[in-house]
Amino acid sequence: MFAARHLACWHTRWSSTAEVGLRYATVDFAHAVFEYPLTIAAEQEPFVLAGGQLMAEAPLSSVSDAEVRMISLRGVDAAHLVLSDVDLSSCLLTGTVHLDQIRLEGTCSFATVPPGTLWRGWRPVRFTRRRTLAEEHHWRARQPTAAPGWTAAMPDVGHAGPAQMAPVYRALRKAFEDSKNEPGAADFYYGEMEMRRHDRSQTTRTERGLLHGYWMLSGYGLRASRALGWLGASMLVTIVLLMGFGLPQGNPKQEATGTVPPGGGRVTFEIGKDDPHNPTRNRFTGERFDKALNMTLNSVVFRSSGQDLTTAGTYIEMASRLAEPILLSLAVLAVRNRVKR
Repeated sequence: MFAARHLACWHTRWSSTAEVGLRYATVDFAHAVFEYPLTIAAEQEPFVLAGGQLMAEAPLSSVSDAEVRMISLRGVDAAHLVLSDVDLSSCLLTGTVHLDQIRLEGTCSFATVPPGTLWRGWRPVRFTRRRTLAEEHHWRARQPTAAPGWTAAMPDVGHAGPAQMAPVYRALRKAFEDSKNEPGAADFYYGEMEMRRHDRSQTTRTERGLLHGYWMLSGYGLRASRALGWLGASMLVTIVLLMGFGLPQGNPKQEATGTVPPGGGRVTFEIGKDDPHNPTRNRFTGERFDKALNMTLNSVVFRSSGQDLTTAGTYIEMASRLAEPILLSLAVLAVRNRVKR
């Protein structure tokens, strides 16, 4: 057990099962070798000595709390590693082997995106809260158009790009899914998709375009508010287009024509219907809004309203019946990914 400001275990070899209890420490386990299970845990209470006395921690009193911070696991085989209540917000994880087998217990925390609304030039930027790697902070801080708030790397840390970070996010996602914490794994899935979207070396332009559209419409199936926002905008545009161009000027009337034989007998009628006429006046009325709203709501659930439409209105309804159910499905998928177990 250690109560210290810094603990460096570079290139150490652990040849038996061990548990390391820490307080206040900033820990570096870069390139350590764990042959057997090793548990690194942050202790909440002061250590008790053999005589029953508490360990003196006066030299560490200037430290705000007893939190344990891991700063590097590079080069480590994490198959036998257990971390409990450790702060990983500054931990370098690229180059860690078998990261998908690591066990995280208690309140192991990661870095998060910059909070609040930031300004990138003249544009406001607001990031949805999620857990990130320290390397993503370093990479984004190096970008010329980066918004403020991302943490820059120290000079001797090295640089990792999207191609190196995507496998790390994928491994952490699998580790959380294997522990049955699928909502917790969602943040790492989002990070993996973000790295794939920005990776110009291993992701083709077509794939990046698809990922960009998936991100923009629903945040990779994880942002229900984004999908619902696009759904609402799509419905509004559909209503306006139907009122302006889709609904005919009036309801086409049916006409029945027939000929009565001179001597009487069977009469045959032919029923015809005028083609819908494009509206020329009074397009935006309450009655037309009610019809357009009814048709749009039917389109969301992939139903046809049976309303007579102009040629333009027919194509507007077809596009609505294709796009709006997809947006609704993405919103439902996002909610499910956040609450499923």
